Amino acid sequence: MAEYDYDLFVIGAGSGGVRASRVSAAHGARVAVAEEYRIGGTCVIRGCVPKKLLVYGAHFAEDLKDARRFGWNVPECDFDWAVLRDNVLADVDRLNGLYTQTLHNNQVETFLERATVTGPHEVTLASGRRITAKYILIATGAHPHVPDFPGSDLGITSNEVFHLEKLPRRVLIAGGGYIANEFAGIFNEFGSHVTLVNRTDVILRGYDHSMRDRLLQISLMKGIDFRFHTEFKSIEKLESGALKVTLTKHEPIEVDCVLFATGRVPNTEGLGLADVGVALDDKGAVKVDADNKSSVDSIYAVGDVTNRVQLTPVAIREGQAFADTIFGNKPHQVDYGCIPSAVFSHPPMAGVGMTESEARNKLGSIAVYQSDFRAMKNVLADRNERALYKMICEGTTGRVVGLHMIGPDAPEILQAAAVAVKAGLTKDAFDQTVALHPTMSEELVLMK
Repeated sequence: MAEYDYDLFVIGAGSGGVRASRVSAAHGARVAVAEEYRIGGTCVIRGCVPKKLLVYGAHFAEDLKDARRFGWNVPECDFDWAVLRDNVLADVDRLNGLYTQTLHNNQVETFLERATVTGPHEVTLASGRRITAKYILIATGAHPHVPDFPGSDLGITSNEVFHLEKLPRRVLIAGGGYIANEFAGIFNEFGSHVTLVNRTDVILRGYDHSMRDRLLQISLMKGIDFRFHTEFKSIEKLESGALKVTLTKHEPIEVDCVLFATGRVPNTEGLGLADVGVALDDKGAVKVDADNKSSVDSIYAVGDVTNRVQLTPVAIREGQAFADTIFGNKPHQVDYGCIPSAVFSHPPMAGVGMTESEARNKLGSIAVYQSDFRAMKNVLADRNERALYKMICEGTTGRVVGLHMIGPDAPEILQAAAVAVKAGLTKDAFDQTVALHPTMSEELVLMK
C-alpha cells in the first residue's frame, strides 16, 4: 500500500498549478489538484485573457473612425456592452472547459473545493476529507488589494469588472499600474469618462520613463483625466445611485463606478501554512528558494503566491521547473533575467531588459538610441499619435541591455526582439539587419 494518497497535491488550478500538475502526471506522478473557484486561474478566468478581449473590442472605436479616411463609408456605430461582455464570458467558459479537460486527459484528479494545509504531507478539503501527499504545491495566486477607508466596499476590482450589468458613464480608477492604465484605455474607448487617481505622479513604476511619459501625454490627449498626489477619504452612495468620491488635495467627484487597481495580495490567508511552519513574508507571500521549495521540505510554491514576478508565463515556467525537478529527473531553475512584459494600454507599451535609469545606475557607461515616429496608418488616418522606440546599450561593448517601445502592436513586435536582447546581441547586429519595409518594426534596425 502506498505511503501517501498522492505523490503531489496542488492547491490552485491556475496557470502555474495546471502546468505543474499535468507535467508531473506525465512524469508518472499520482497527482490531484483542488480549486475553489474555476479551473484556469486569474489569467484565464478574470485577468489577462478576458482583459485582452476587451482591449480588442475597445480598439474598434478608433478603427471605425479611421476607416473613413481609408475610403470606407462607415456609419455612426453604437456600442453594446452587454454583447461584448457576454461573448467574452462565453469564451472564458470555453477556456475553463479546455483547462479542465487538459487535467482530465493527463489523469489528474480534480477537487472543486477549497483545500487547506493541515500537515507537512496533509491537506483537508472543505468537505472535511483529509488527503495525504508526498509533496504539496501551493499555487493559489493573488487577489486584488482594496484600500481600507469609509465606503471602500462600494467599489469594485478587476474580479468584478467583467460582469458589470451596464457600461458606467463615469469611471474612477484608483492606481497607476498596468491594470489601472489598461482599464482606463478600455473604458475611455467605450465612451466612458475616465478619471485615474494615484497617490504619486508616477504611472507604471518600473517601466522606462520615456514610455511612461509618452503614454501619459497620449492618454491626456484622448481625454483621460488624471488626479495625482491624492488619496481616498471616503465614498458615499447618493440617492441618484451615483458615487460621491472625496479625495485629499482635490475636489470631490461624482462617478458611476469606482475600480480599485491598487496592487495584488498573495492568497495565503486561511490556508494553514504558518501553522505547519511555512515561512511567509510581510505581504503574506510564501518564501521559496530557487527550486520553489518553502521552509518546509515537502511544501513548494509557484506563481503569484510567491510574489516574485507576477506574470502568467513566469508562473508556467515555475510550474514546469518544479515538475521536471521533482518528478522528471531534469532539475533546472527559472531564469528571471530579461523577462519581457507589456501594458495593453491605448496605445500599448512593451519592454525587456533594463530601463535607461537602471542601466545608468548599474553600468555607468551606456548608449541610448531612439526612434520617434508616427505610424503610417496614423498618418493617413490623420491621428496625431506618435510611437517611440528606445534601445539601451552597454557603452563599451554595444550589447543591447534594454529595449522599450510604445505604439501600435508594440507587444507583438517586442516578443521577437526580446530574443535578441536575451541572446546578448549588439547594436551592430541590429544595424546589419536589413529593414523590412514598410513596417513599424523596421525602426528597430534604423535607430540612431
